[in-house]
Amino acid sequence: MTPLPSCCTPLDAHWPLPVALPGTVFLSTRFDPALLDAGDFQRSAVPPPASIQRSVAKRQAEFLAGRLCAREALQRLDNLNCIPAIGEDRAPVWPGHISGSITHSTGHAAAIVGHKAQWRGLGMDLENVLTLERAERLVGEILTADELQRMVAIPRELHGLLVTLTFSVKESLFKALYPIVQKRFYFEHAEVLGWSQAGDVRLRLLTDLSEEWNHGKELEGQFVVQGEQLLSLVAIAR
Repeated sequence: MTPLPSCCTPLDAHWPLPVALPGTVFLSTRFDPALLDAGDFQRSAVPPPASIQRSVAKRQAEFLAGRLCAREALQRLDNLNCIPAIGEDRAPVWPGHISGSITHSTGHAAAIVGHKAQWRGLGMDLENVLTLERAERLVGEILTADELQRMVAIPRELHGLLVTLTFSVKESLFKALYPIVQKRFYFEHAEVLGWSQAGDVRLRLLTDLSEEWNHGKELEGQFVVQGEQLLSLVAIAR
């Protein structure tokens, strides 16, 4: 196995979310951009794209950490030695028969992969939980009018969590659905119908993306809060 750079902790296969997905491989790592060394990409055999070479240490470290998780996950799933490139739409380019997702937030990166024969779409997103003050500043950009109305019913101390969850699970929804519908959509095109602190969340599309993925279609997601971060996942089964 290629050695890990000193900026990354050993890859961790512990499944953090409430419901495990059969047939998938999940890996995560912690990383510290301050420990990134100029030769880490070469030593790890991860060629950095030009856009990454030009970027700051934080961006380089998160890219490297995410790709190391993805490469090892593909190795464990299918014995593939492959590092997903960055596509023109900036999404990772997976092998044709694979669904996958990579995510990173402050000091933490993760990847999940599965076979398309079992999982048509996998979308995962990691976010730092917003403070109440920041959540209340951003709420109008992230929540729909109906979501805002529903937020009034929950205790104010949960507003930071709810706004973070709404942002994150809509990102996960986009990552899971975009490869299927090949159509961009935004925060106002989906809504969170319900969620519980046990980690389940229900979403509904508010736009027509295709014949199958139309206005009113409902999907399930899940999430977990670990320390200061929230991880969400939307998986679309075959």
